[in-house]
Amino acid sequence: MATVDLVMPKMGESIMEATILKWHKKPGDAVRMDETVLEIATDKVDSEVPSTEEGIIQELLFKENDVVPVGATIARIKTDVSEAINEGSAEYNIQPQEEAEIFVQSKSVTAPPPASQPNVAAPSSNGNRFYSPLVLNIAAQESVSLTELERLPGTGNEGRVTKKDILDYVNRRKSGKGQGFETSIRHQELRAQNDQPSSINVEENRGLSTVNSQRSTLPSGNVEIIEMDRMRRMISEHMVRSKQTSAHVTSFSEADVTNMVMWREKVKKDFEKREGTKITYTPLFIEAVVRCIKKFPIVNSSVDGDRIILKRDINIGMATALPNGNLIVPVIKNADQLNLVGLAKQVNNLADNGRNNKLRPEDIDGGTFTLTNVGTFGSLMGTPIINQPQVAILAVGMIKKRPVVIETPHGDSIAIRHMMYLSLSYDHRIVDGSVGATFLTAVANELENFNADREY
Repeated sequence: MATVDLVMPKMGESIMEATILKWHKKPGDAVRMDETVLEIATDKVDSEVPSTEEGIIQELLFKENDVVPVGATIARIKTDVSEAINEGSAEYNIQPQEEAEIFVQSKSVTAPPPASQPNVAAPSSNGNRFYSPLVLNIAAQESVSLTELERLPGTGNEGRVTKKDILDYVNRRKSGKGQGFETSIRHQELRAQNDQPSSINVEENRGLSTVNSQRSTLPSGNVEIIEMDRMRRMISEHMVRSKQTSAHVTSFSEADVTNMVMWREKVKKDFEKREGTKITYTPLFIEAVVRCIKKFPIVNSSVDGDRIILKRDINIGMATALPNGNLIVPVIKNADQLNLVGLAKQVNNLADNGRNNKLRPEDIDGGTFTLTNVGTFGSLMGTPIINQPQVAILAVGMIKKRPVVIETPHGDSIAIRHMMYLSLSYDHRIVDGSVGATFLTAVANELENFNADREY
C-alpha cells in the first residue's frame, strides 16, 4: 500500500517555519485531493494546507500549536483508499495516534537540562540565531530577555528554541527551579556591563531581585484586561522592531488632486460596467508612486548590514484594515508592468481577500515599498512606521475641499480645491532628507498634474 508524506509547504523566502493552528482531519479520515487538512500560521499570514493526494490519513506527526520547519513531514496519507477502508477504521483511529505521540515525544529526548544544574554550559550565540514569532511573543509576554533566549538550549531543528523549550524555562523560573540558570544569565549580563557606571549595576541587581514581583503586578482601579490576539502580538513586535532597526524620518507635502477627483467621478460608473471592478483612488496613487520610484530607485531598496540592496522589481504593498481592526499588507507584484485596469483589479481582489481571510502567503510576501491610506479613516495625515525590510512608506491623507490660492498668468485668485496631505517615512540610514523630500514632492506633482482627459 502506497504511503505519501504531507510536508509543511514553503510559503516565502523569509519564512522558515509555521505554527499548526488546527487539524481538520484525524487519523482514519478520508481526504480528497486539494481538500484542506490543516490550518497553519506564520508571522505574515494564516493559511490552509491542502492534501496533495487522495486517500486516508494514516497518522499526524505534530499536534496543534507545534512549530514545524518548512519541508518537514507533518502527516502521512495512504493512497490506496479501497484497501485502507477494508482494513477497518480501528487501525487508523487508534494506532496512528499512538505512533504520532511516540514521534513527538522522541523529538523531546534532547530536552534542555534541568535548571537545578546551573553549571551546564548554555549554547553560544553569534547574535544571528533564528527565533519563531511564537517564541518571540512568549518571550515578550514573560519578560524573557534576548540574552536569556540566546543562552537557552534549543531542541528544535539546528538547535532552535521551540515553544516547549521556552515554556519549560518560563515554568521553571516561575516555580523557582530555574533560579540558578536565570541568575547565571543575569550575572553574565552584568559582567558584560562592567565598563558602565556602577549605578547601572546596582539597578540591574535590584531588578533581578524584584522581577518576579513586577511580573505578577496587575493594574488597579476600574480596568479591563484584554489579551492581544496572535495577529495583534505579531503586529506589535513588527512595529517595535522596525523602530529599533530604522532611523525614521518623516517628510510632509500636499497636493491639489482636483483633476483626479473630477476624472474619477466622471468615469467610475462606466469603468465598473466595462471592467467589472470599481475604480478607487488607491490604484491612481500606486500609478503615481511607481513612476516616481523609477526616478528615485533608492526608496525601493533594503539594507543588509553595510550593503544596500536595490530592488529591480517594484512590488507595492497596500496596508489593508481587517474587520477585527488588525492590519495586513497584501502586495501587488510587478506593479510597474500593470496598466490602470490591472492595478484596479489587483487592488480590489487583494483587499477583498484580506477582509475575508483568503490571502495566500505569497500574496503578502516580497513587498518593496508600502502605501497606506490613512484618509480612509478620516485622518488628514500620518507618520507611518516603515514595513521592514523596506526603507520607505507613503501615507496619503483624507481628500478635503479647502480654499487655496491659485496662481495664474493673470494674477492670484482663491478657489475651492480638493486638497490632500502626503507623508513619507523613510530610513535615514540610506535615504537622505533631500532625496526623501524630493521623492515625496515628485509624487505630489504627479497627482497634481493628473490628466483629466485621459482614457483608462
